[in-house]
Amino acid sequence: MQNSSSTNLDISIASSGVATLTFSHPPTNAMPIVLLEDLANAIEKLAEDSKVQIIILQSGGERTFCSGADFNQLLAIDNLEDGKIFFSGFAKVINACRKSSKIIIGRVQGKAVGGGVGLAAATDYCFATQAASIKLSELHIGIIPAVIEPAVSRKIGLSSFSKMSLKPTEFYSAQWAFEQGLFYEVHETIAEMDEAIARMTEQLATYNPEGLQELKKILWQDTAHWDTLLYERAEISGKLVLSEFTKQALRKV
Repeated sequence: MQNSSSTNLDISIASSGVATLTFSHPPTNAMPIVLLEDLANAIEKLAEDSKVQIIILQSGGERTFCSGADFNQLLAIDNLEDGKIFFSGFAKVINACRKSSKIIIGRVQGKAVGGGVGLAAATDYCFATQAASIKLSELHIGIIPAVIEPAVSRKIGLSSFSKMSLKPTEFYSAQWAFEQGLFYEVHETIAEMDEAIARMTEQLATYNPEGLQELKKILWQDTAHWDTLLYERAEISGKLVLSEFTKQALRKV
């Protein structure tokens, strides 16, 4: 499975203790395996950094937060092991967010599709703009949102997850995502969202670090089994991506 040279990951840490983690893969911030692995590793390293109190997870560009799995890599998968490895990349990122001792703030500036919805759901408090519509497109190409389901259902409930999954060609508005509990704040513009994020993160960074760590544990209670569950789900997706239906669907995209 080839890595992509156009991916980028940037980390900046302010004196206040707020770290900004930016992933980028133009033009739509699709996620190849190398970016998923690098992102998971970066989240884990920031969790161990004593200078960091809060993490902002964001993507580059203005139009799309994340379009999910890299379709070129999905099409190239020709065996179950590679399929499981690829989808385990999403499992690693979600588990890294879940197990991080630091509060993670999501910044969703544009559309989120498939795994992008999973990334948003894996944050502890997610901001968005009005342009941040969401879609679970997996069934349309012959797979299912198996790995991200626990994180998404934890935020919006199984009923709303079912609705999105069974209508894989439909985008749901940022307002709908707010009402379901995926987004905690929705702002008209990116500038307004960034101002709100700055205010919140600067305030959070002044709180007792030990208190934030203990709160983080409470926020993610009853999820320890995800260490096993998400990789079992990755195997399901890895098998489905090998189907002829999926290969044909991906060629048409």
